[in-house]
Amino acid sequence: MSRSNSVSPKPFEAMITDLGHDGRGVARIDGKTVFVSGGLLGETVIAKLRKRHRHFDEAEVVEVITASPHRVEPRCQHFALCSGCSLQHLDASSQIAAKQRVLAENFERIGKVTPQSWLPPLTAEPWGYRRKGRLSVRNVAKKGSVLVGFREEQNPRFVTPIQRCEVMHPSLGPKVGLLAELLGTMDAVDTIAQIEFAAGDDLMALVFRHLQPLSERDLAALTAFGQHHGFAIYLQPGGVSSVHPLWPEQPRLAFRIASDDPRFADVELEFQPLDFVQVNAGMNQLMMARAMELLDPQPTDRVLDLFCGLGNFTLPIARRVAEVVGVEGEHGLVERAAQNAARNGIDNAKFHVANLFEDQRHADWAKQPWDKLLLDPPRAGADKVLEYLPRKQTHRIVYVSCHPASLARDAGILVNQHGFRLTSSGVMDMFPHTAHVESIAVFERSS
Repeated sequence: MSRSNSVSPKPFEAMITDLGHDGRGVARIDGKTVFVSGGLLGETVIAKLRKRHRHFDEAEVVEVITASPHRVEPRCQHFALCSGCSLQHLDASSQIAAKQRVLAENFERIGKVTPQSWLPPLTAEPWGYRRKGRLSVRNVAKKGSVLVGFREEQNPRFVTPIQRCEVMHPSLGPKVGLLAELLGTMDAVDTIAQIEFAAGDDLMALVFRHLQPLSERDLAALTAFGQHHGFAIYLQPGGVSSVHPLWPEQPRLAFRIASDDPRFADVELEFQPLDFVQVNAGMNQLMMARAMELLDPQPTDRVLDLFCGLGNFTLPIARRVAEVVGVEGEHGLVERAAQNAARNGIDNAKFHVANLFEDQRHADWAKQPWDKLLLDPPRAGADKVLEYLPRKQTHRIVYVSCHPASLARDAGILVNQHGFRLTSSGVMDMFPHTAHVESIAVFERSS
């Protein structure tokens, strides 16, 4: 393969020697790392170069010469073009194994820690699981077509026109192509930038982001579409606070978290369509059960739940302990968490608004003694919080992570600076068919 800076059109043979953290195969060509989309560990492939960089190149498979025994036929007709799923060509058990390997490597390389034991991986239904997401919209006037879908894998500036999505919630997945047909009939086809979807247990909501006011004809078309398909239709003419329902007048989005213990009642959380909720409802149930098992809440415990959101963990914990306090940076989520507590008849849960990426050590909740701590931070992790928490009284921490590198870093802090042991950890397949690694870890104070 040519080593010039230009991209050679000539395909080349490559042996895939590893699977990268983003799901791409890894090869070495003339001593340089090449990330190969569509390649699997152990395969020999013919690849085509896509982009050159100083320290690595990017390529894509054009032919598989020797296939991995773990290669399967992708279910989705848009696989390899759409960026939504990068691992549909890898069997389910191998996907899990790859994610476990990523988690273990991050613990070892970044945190310099190893769990005393590995938890069995949590898996749920891998198809039709995605209850939340954002679809891009583009009107290609020259071709007379409207594109609705996710960004292309190789060219993120372009939109993959999706007819159906195999991982999307089944109330919407088979109907994605109908959205393009709908938009093609509307006056505002050039000014609708995106459609967000969010599913509760009983209702799918669609949020249309429009850059200009909609005509009466367009409003009628959206209403009729929602009525015909049973979707709640929301409009978003500006920022997040501008979101409002078009039809019906008062839609209700909610999901239940079932208790795994017959002594405790379920909880139900209402939410707004742009609120953060766990993408995978089935996995959320399993994750909740595992978190409760690891946290081991007792009737006398006082628990602090940081990055609490709508109260996804806070309210189930409240059913089992003396007191729980949830802290979250977004005011709207905290308000709805408090409302959810009241709606479920829970009076031992309190909530506070605080930016947990800033020093909060002087806040009342931070100065109090807590028996146990639950962390569920975004990708950036919780290192800022760990500068002043946990205090000496805290003897157990359950950490739910959406990014293995930040979990590994924070595990190193807890073990090496706060005197905890990483007793167990494991992956949870929140995003099947993607390289995203969700995990959970439990830390206990060393005696």
